[in-house]
Amino acid sequence: MNKTSFTIHDLPKPERPRERLEKFGPEALSAQELLALIVGRGIPQKSVINIAQELLTRFGNIKAVSQATIEELSQIKGIGFAKAVQIKACFELGKRQDLEAEPKDFDIKDPQSVVKAIQANIKGKAKEHFKLILLNTRNKIIGISTISIGTLNSNLVHPREVFKEAIAHSAASVVLAHNHPSGDSEPSEDDLIITKRLTEAGKILGVEVLDHIIITKNGFFSFKEKGLI
Repeated sequence: MNKTSFTIHDLPKPERPRERLEKFGPEALSAQELLALIVGRGIPQKSVINIAQELLTRFGNIKAVSQATIEELSQIKGIGFAKAVQIKACFELGKRQDLEAEPKDFDIKDPQSVVKAIQANIKGKAKEHFKLILLNTRNKIIGISTISIGTLNSNLVHPREVFKEAIAHSAASVVLAHNHPSGDSEPSEDDLIITKRLTEAGKILGVEVLDHIIITKNGFFSFKEKGLI
C-alpha cells in the first residue's frame, strides 16, 4: 500500500515533538505536540500528529480533552482504551502536582491556614474529598493524606484509617478537612457524627484533632470556630 498520509517521520528530526521537548523544554511545545507525545504513536494512514489534532478538534480545547471520559476519548480512531486511560492519567497527575500545596510552606495557626494549604486541591471537586493534615508539635504540616473520596459516612471514614496515617508519620495532632461540592458549608449530620467519633478516638490514641474544616468554592466552616470541637 502506498503511503498517502503524513507521519511524524516526515518532519525533519529537529522539528519532531520529542526532540523539540528535549532541546527547548515542554513549555515550547504546542498542545497538539504534547498530546502527540502522550499518545505515542499513530496507526496506519493516521499519524500521531493527526490523532492529536483530532482530539483538539473534536473536544475544542485542551481543558475539554482533559475532562473527556475514557469512552469519549476512545471514539477517536487511533485512541483505544489503553491510550485513553494514559491520557486521563497524565492530566490527573498534572492537576495533582499543580494543586497540592507544599506542606513545608504552611504552619497551621488558624482555619485560614488550613484552607490556604489545601483548598486548591479540593475546592470545585465533583465528589467529596476527605483530607487529613498531619502536624508536628509546632503545628507545622508534615504531611497531607487523602483518606477517602465520595460522600462521607462512618463506613467511608473509619478511625482506623485516619489514625493509621497519623501514627505512621508520628503526628502530634491532626486537622480534618473535606469539601462540599454543593457549595453549602454547613455540616451534615454525618459530618457531625464523624467529627465526634474521630475526636474521641484521637483522645484515646493521644493524637489531638484540632479542627475539622469544610471547604466550598465560596468559603469554609470551622468546627473549632463554631465551638463544635
